[in-house]
Amino acid sequence: VQLQASGGGLVPPGGSLRLSCEASGSILSVNTMNWYRQAPGKQREMVAGITSSGTSANSASVKGRVTISRDNASNTVYLQMNSLKPEDTAIYYCNLRNFRSDSDWRDYWGHGTQVTVSS
Repeated sequence: VQLQASGGGLVPPGGSLRLSCEASGSILSVNTMNWYRQAPGKQREMVAGITSSGTSANSASVKGRVTISRDNASNTVYLQMNSLKPEDTAIYYCNLRNFRSDSDWRDYWGHGTQVTVSS
């Protein structure tokens, strides 16, 4: 599985960005597509995730400001981020988790896209 993320950039506080990530390869019918981020000096954290059936969840740090969506036809996941804050500055990574069963999964990662929120 390969993941190609795009859409990062420099945005002023209060601005918006839309990240995209297209997956290709051996994608199983049961999967989740997720966005993580890692700020300098901090651990990678999950931002939002969405299952292949469309159930989504966001982390508390971005709740109300972020919407995750996906297009199963093109295996693409989107992250719409609004009201961005300087603390949202990080490298954002796309992740796909393929599930063979509830206890058998494998993670795949994209290279990441830089989001910088600054005036």
